[in-house]
Order: sequence, then C-alpha cells, then structure tokens
Amino acid sequence: MHIHNLSEENSILNTFIAEIRDVNIQKDSMRFRRNIERVGEILGYEMSKSLPFNSKNVETPLGNCDIDLPESDIVLCSILRAGVPLHNGLLNYFDAAENAFISAYRHHKENPDTFEIIVEYLACPSLEGKTLILADPMLATGQSMLATFEALKPFGTPKSVHLISIVGAQEGVDYVSKNFAEDTHLWIATIDPKLNDKGYIVPGIGDAGDLAYGQKVQH
Repeated sequence: MHIHNLSEENSILNTFIAEIRDVNIQKDSMRFRRNIERVGEILGYEMSKSLPFNSKNVETPLGNCDIDLPESDIVLCSILRAGVPLHNGLLNYFDAAENAFISAYRHHKENPDTFEIIVEYLACPSLEGKTLILADPMLATGQSMLATFEALKPFGTPKSVHLISIVGAQEGVDYVSKNFAEDTHLWIATIDPKLNDKGYIVPGIGDAGDLAYGQKVQH
C-alpha cells in the first residue's frame, strides 16, 4: 500500500487538525463539521495529483489554451454518519464524482470491549473500471474500512482504490496495509500511536459522529 501521511510536512492543515482535537473548539459542532470538510478538501487536492491527466483545449473570450485535466471516473463513498462532512469536502473538489453511501458500525456483544462491524444500508453506482475513493474520518482498527470495501465488491472492480481518513491509529494503518491490495493508496492527515482497550484512537479526537451531529442513543 502507498501511504501518504500529510502530517510529515507542516502546512495550514495543522491548524484544522489542532481545532478538531481541541476539546473547547469541539463544542462548536458547526465549526467541527467545517474543519472536517476543509481537511477533506486538502486531502482531495493532494490525492488529485496522483490521477491520470489528459490535455483539453479550452476556448476563452480571447483565444484558446490547452489545460491538463483529470480523466478519472470517480465514485466517492463515505461511511455514515461521521463521513458526511468529509464526503462534502471531497465533493467540493470532485464535484463531478458519482456518490455512494454505506452504514458501518460497531456492534458490541456481551463483552463491551469487543465488537464486530455491521454493514446495513448501502447505495452505490457501478464501480467497474472507475476510481473508488473510500472515505472515513477515523481509521481506528481498520475493520470498518475493510468491511465496507468487501460490501462494495458486488458493484464491480474499480480501476484504482484510494482510502481517505483524517486521524488514524498506527494499528489501523497497519491493518489496512495488510488487507488491501499493494496498489491501494491511503491519504491521511495524521497518524496517532495507539488504540485504547476499547479500540479508540489515542489521543485521537473522540467520537467524530457525535461531535458533528450530537450524541446518538445506543440500542
């Protein structure tokens, strides 16, 4: 797997990551969502550099010019519900992309510290021969990302696969590296060192879905 860790170089991205982590700024859910969206825009911009480009002639009011434009057919898939603001950020840049949505959540059994990933709702166009962008803000264990990818397989074989996350744990990065094809790309804003005993990223940011949209009722 090709891992692109944007935190390895300093940029304005650091500001958005700091605000996403800050427990005081997190209290403003609208700002939290907007920061997730802005990080998605930056990750999408960096990812766009890896796409194939072709020259196109564009007519201006005063003449013509040749511009290299990306040629990929993109399907953007996000994992509900935390993935929505990240999806919006990516869609701001890939506005011609087709869209897919999937629900994947942790189902805790008798032991609250263990869980399995349950996939329920899924809406997806054909993926055959296209560029798949699979977006989930938090890459903790990596199991949600893999379960989502497996659920998408009946929709066709993509030409290329790009995983996009904001905060990941090293364990999750290692997991997707092991379980996805070697030519898969992971674009991630920052990588934290570990998971706690409940499988949450430390220091992380907390529950991205709750911070963006309010606490959910557990069933």
